[in-house]
Amino acid sequence: MTSAADAVGGALREFGEELTAARAAQVGGAFTDDPRADDFLKASPEAFLIGVLFTQGVRAERAWAAPWALRERLGHLDMRRLADEPEAVAAAVASPPALHRFVGTLPRWISSAARRLLDSYGGDATRIWAAGSGVAEVTARLEAFDGIGRKKAAMTVEILRRHFGVDLIDEQCGRVAYDVHVRRVFLRSGLVDSDTPEAVQQAARRASPACPGLLDLPAWLVGRQWCRPQSPECEACRLGEVCARRVDLGVRGVGVRGAGGPQSSGRKSSPEGSLG
Repeated sequence: MTSAADAVGGALREFGEELTAARAAQVGGAFTDDPRADDFLKASPEAFLIGVLFTQGVRAERAWAAPWALRERLGHLDMRRLADEPEAVAAAVASPPALHRFVGTLPRWISSAARRLLDSYGGDATRIWAAGSGVAEVTARLEAFDGIGRKKAAMTVEILRRHFGVDLIDEQCGRVAYDVHVRRVFLRSGLVDSDTPEAVQQAARRASPACPGLLDLPAWLVGRQWCRPQSPECEACRLGEVCARRVDLGVRGVGVRGAGGPQSSGRKSSPEGSLG
């Protein structure tokens, strides 16, 4: 990396270490704006796994609040019933106000995830990320669920490590999520010159070789709070003193996967312009 990119990487690492020390969820110590929904996520590994499915195409707070809302509508979040009663799940997700804008896709993912959890993990989500498992191993287990692609899996591993304190080995195998905010920050700050998954992952490994995923949440927060698509707040930004400030550059959101529905990504992705 150039000295300028080194400085950006160092600033993101420092921010990531602070967030880890604080056991940050996504925005501070919380996932949602509702303490009841937050407590439910933190108390139920299965609710957390279902929440991961929702983290696409809507604001993070709304996505993470969905398992609580789903439980309130169904009267349960029992994995057996989620697997065996897909029509009830679909009705609960779609009932106004809908829990997600992908009302056709999310219920299928939820029932499929519940079935896989029962068949492969005895209904216990913590067995997916059992202490002492490798980062790459847990990532692969997560990606085997319908609705969890590389982006969601990378995000989830980092939340497990950072917020829940799950003891995973081989952190050098971690990744940053190829998220619209992360990509924009990497591009504008000068960490990458091309917006590709390979370039972003290589830059994360160069900047934080011991734990590339450490850069995931800090980059996402910078992108969400300061490095916005329009009217970025460079002077207030955490990276303001070291960033290349290539604010004329932007990225495109992740599109659909073929004709079958939305791509399995994570957090919120939306078009915002083109590369300069």
